Amino acid sequence: MGKIILTGDRPTGRLHLGHYVGSLRRRVELQNSGEYEKIFIMIADAQALTDNVDNPEKIRENIIEVALDYLSCGIDPEKSNILIQSELSELTELTFYYMNMVTVSRLERNPTVKSEIQLRNFEASIPVGFFCYPISQTADITAFRATTVPVGEDQLPMLEQAREIVRKFNATYGETLVEPQALVPDNKICSRLPGTDGKAKMSKSLGNCIYLSDPADVVKKKVMGMFTDPNHLRVEDPGSLEGNTVFTYLDAFCKPEHFEKFGDEHKSLDEMKEHYQRGGLGDVKVKKFLINVLEDELAPIRARREELQKDIPYVVDVLKKGTEVARAEAAATLADLKNAMKINYFEDEALIKSWQDKFKN
Repeated sequence: MGKIILTGDRPTGRLHLGHYVGSLRRRVELQNSGEYEKIFIMIADAQALTDNVDNPEKIRENIIEVALDYLSCGIDPEKSNILIQSELSELTELTFYYMNMVTVSRLERNPTVKSEIQLRNFEASIPVGFFCYPISQTADITAFRATTVPVGEDQLPMLEQAREIVRKFNATYGETLVEPQALVPDNKICSRLPGTDGKAKMSKSLGNCIYLSDPADVVKKKVMGMFTDPNHLRVEDPGSLEGNTVFTYLDAFCKPEHFEKFGDEHKSLDEMKEHYQRGGLGDVKVKKFLINVLEDELAPIRARREELQKDIPYVVDVLKKGTEVARAEAAATLADLKNAMKINYFEDEALIKSWQDKFKN
């Protein structure tokens, strides 16, 4: 069996630069690398409902937004299968069986679950579906026999729990499931892009995002209001790079050719940084350069999205076909799992014969 990728996003809103740097850009590279036999990209609407159950319309409306962002960024439906999670009942059944493979105390110890519960202020009122997300994620991964799961470092505890469940199942019922491996970004900047306000995480709820679909004038306004060095009050003052959001974004998006392309006096980002640190380089000038850099990246994405928005039936067809392919894979895995557990009663002819023999006179 070749290498298989499973990845995805919760459809709680349009995707932003944090998603792009953290996963989308890398997905396109992996898709085009030729190293993977199959790629499944999941719009995890069922998982998103675990903390949005009172607002399903939010999820419903954002499925198409996420699909548009995927396709406009370069996800190719000829190479990758984009699927909708809730359309696969097989995932729910797999989740149910895996629940018997993990204890409540083990879920409580999962660092990612603990931090997400704290982030959402659930305290003692934790929805069971949200609490059991690591089990549901295991179903998602194993349903497609994924060998590789691209994750940030903060998601490693979730993947390790999936690996534990796989090992326990295989030890109990025989080698049936594939144990996935993590693919972690080698660039720490790509693991978590800060918000425009300098907060550690770009988040829709914090209102500090630059969205992939933002018009150029909106991107410009957001960059001009971006957090820099609060002590860099005058152009001649030395500036600090630590915690300086503008330079963090330049680290993530700037290319060597941008300096000549945009007529900047510096020959490299290192030279620009050195100038800023010794003084004589103002924040406004650096921000204007960043605006050009981001527009160079986002303009083609925005243009593709505008074209895709004119043909929504095509986008829906992409989702439908990807989901159909995914359903067939998940059904095959579920059949293998039930066979290993010996709960495939109607297909087990030996079992039926043993029942028959049991009641012979």
